[in-house]
Amino acid sequence: MAKDQIEPVGNWPHPSYIQVAKPYIFEQDVQRCFVALETSEAKEDNIRLQGVSWIDTVRKALQLPVKTFNTAAVYYHKFRLVHKDTEYIWVVRALLEVLPCRNKIADGTKDAAAAALFLACKTEDTLKKSREILCAAYNIKASLVDQLSPDDAIFEQPSRTVIGLERLMLESAGFDFRNTHPQALAVKLVKACGLDRDTVGNTAFYMTIDAHRTFAPVKQTSQTIAIACVELAARMCEVDLSTVVGPSGIDLQKWSINREQVMGQSFCHIKCLRELANATLETLLDLLDLYTHHRGATTVGPNFTIESFISTRITLNKEASAANFPRYTEWHERKTALNGANGSKISPASPASDPKSSHTVSPNSPSVMGPTSATGAKSRVGERGKDGTVRFMVDPQRAREEKATVEKYFAPDEFEEYEEERWVPIRK
Repeated sequence: MAKDQIEPVGNWPHPSYIQVAKPYIFEQDVQRCFVALETSEAKEDNIRLQGVSWIDTVRKALQLPVKTFNTAAVYYHKFRLVHKDTEYIWVVRALLEVLPCRNKIADGTKDAAAAALFLACKTEDTLKKSREILCAAYNIKASLVDQLSPDDAIFEQPSRTVIGLERLMLESAGFDFRNTHPQALAVKLVKACGLDRDTVGNTAFYMTIDAHRTFAPVKQTSQTIAIACVELAARMCEVDLSTVVGPSGIDLQKWSINREQVMGQSFCHIKCLRELANATLETLLDLLDLYTHHRGATTVGPNFTIESFISTRITLNKEASAANFPRYTEWHERKTALNGANGSKISPASPASDPKSSHTVSPNSPSVMGPTSATGAKSRVGERGKDGTVRFMVDPQRAREEKATVEKYFAPDEFEEYEEERWVPIRK
């Protein structure tokens, strides 16, 4: 080997990829996933509502607690932000080929919902077999004569397919099992505010369930969802808001937020709480969008008229416009990634290509990774780990420390070139 030839870095073992789980994302990240998945907003809303409604219906048939529904809805949202519907449609095709009553089986939106509910049962320690979930979904629309048992042989192949889809569900969520539930806090807030349990309490409780039909659980904390549902329930029931909003209302400092954050003001005194600004207002408007456009697909929507939801939304919009509050939390437009075209400076197109990110990326990986979830997961089935091992971490600080330790071993060697003139005698 010549002295000036550099030893290739590939002789070292691959450092692997680190994927850090992110339990919450912003609305702009959700919109970018829609663009990458090439799906329209109307189609996405339709599929999302059908999937969550299927989870809720099967959950009630199996008599599972509401915490299992919450977790399943979060897994379902994260999965669909990464994978196209055409990438896992083979699950439904297997169901349709095996089961006799095709019109009684769910369409292409229920395969991911079944896997999400199956994974949520394991996470929340309410164990149910995949056979039991598929059987319950089948028996919901079947007559008493046509109902089957979970041990029936026709559920064998579909259950294996759902189990195989569970791996993709875990990877989309980044193996993050940190799940919170706003229902208990909403009930306590209603009691602390002295509101009626039968009217405001029940409305706020079911609003927390309807909130999981939106992307609020992947954007906001359970405290924010609970406070927003209690406030919206009080407005819809036309009770005195002084016990909910204002100096004598809910103590927001107890939850490390203030009224500016609740109403969406984009500044706060503590820098680390900046991302919490506009959280409750965003959740309120997300719920009102759901009740305005898809009132029949919700639990609370049919209990109130469409005019009441519109009037409440107008009131909140006027209050937000007067104070110049933003619609979404921390919306920042991302600069266009030119990736070195025409001599421009290369800009990272995804967290995986960002040099400051906690991910360790191969030099041969493309600059554009395609649609990513909150954890930066790839969207194509089977592509993960083909160029190296993917490891999932929950603590981002540990990922940064490991990356800093490994980087010095995989950094290319630095050489300095210089010219030197020498007189060499010519042999005769």
